[in-house]
Amino acid sequence: MIKQNVFIINFNPLYEILEEIKENLSFKIIKFENEDDFVKNSDLDKINSLIISQNNQKFIANNNFLSLNNLPQSLNKLLELINIQLIKLKFNGQSKINIKDYKLNLNSKFFSKGKFSLKLTEKEIEIILYLNQSKNTHDVDDLQKNIWNYSPDMETHTVETHIYRLRKKISAKFNDENFILSQKDGYFID
Repeated sequence: MIKQNVFIINFNPLYEILEEIKENLSFKIIKFENEDDFVKNSDLDKINSLIISQNNQKFIANNNFLSLNNLPQSLNKLLELINIQLIKLKFNGQSKINIKDYKLNLNSKFFSKGKFSLKLTEKEIEIILYLNQSKNTHDVDDLQKNIWNYSPDMETHTVETHIYRLRKKISAKFNDENFILSQKDGYFID
């Protein structure tokens, strides 16, 4: 599991406390000495992480910012606030995954383009995400192993059947015959 990041800016006492208990945290902490250093070394548009700073003027409009004006009474309360904010960020991040001209919402399992949307199964979502993660072609054995956890030497048409049905659904709803492409060596999303 990939840990989410919590950026602590110009707040050394908090960083030191969390650093001492970091092996028990569900998130990774990263310290910045000041806001300028953070802005210079981070891409604010791509951050799916939490920002904690004593001086909140630069980040007040940022949804990723956790204000600690009324510091919690206990460390447990602080950790609870951080974890709640990280869960919200993860939920929001999963609701808008762009794949080609489409949007995939992992929370509702809807795949949409323009005014049309299509409900997907968990396995269909896994296929799309797996094919989209790299521009390589994925053969049947690769998909069997990484999506279904089947042995590559197992004789089954599960992959072909699922891909066929998914392509048919996308074609019927969006009139797109080229979302999942195939070549003699496998499937891919271009």
